[in-house]
Amino acid sequence: MSNRLLRVNELVQREISLHLRRKHGSESVAITITGVEITGDLREAKVFYSVLGAEAEAAAAGKWLVRKRDEIREMLAKNVIIRHVPLLTFVHDNHAPRTLRVETLLGEIDKEGPKP
Repeated sequence: MSNRLLRVNELVQREISLHLRRKHGSESVAITITGVEITGDLREAKVFYSVLGAEAEAAAAGKWLVRKRDEIREMLAKNVIIRHVPLLTFVHDNHAPRTLRVETLLGEIDKEGPKP
């Protein structure tokens, strides 16, 4: 993947995250945008999200994001200068909670320091 495409992915991820917090704060509080993968032609994007909670909450969050899809695309058209505003597909990232837990445990180990 090119550096340019990586930057576009990060920019779109940041803009969607900011939009959800700004515009839908309490509605989207449990949703975290964990990544974006845009195709090379910029026409389609997978938006990965995670939700703290059970699988039912993740499904509800996915449906909510689909309902907000056009609004999110409009925001991207206004805030991100790219050739095409991609069609968005939302994908539940069920690895994020495990990754967060591992990172938390590793952080705790680092704080304790080496054992004699």
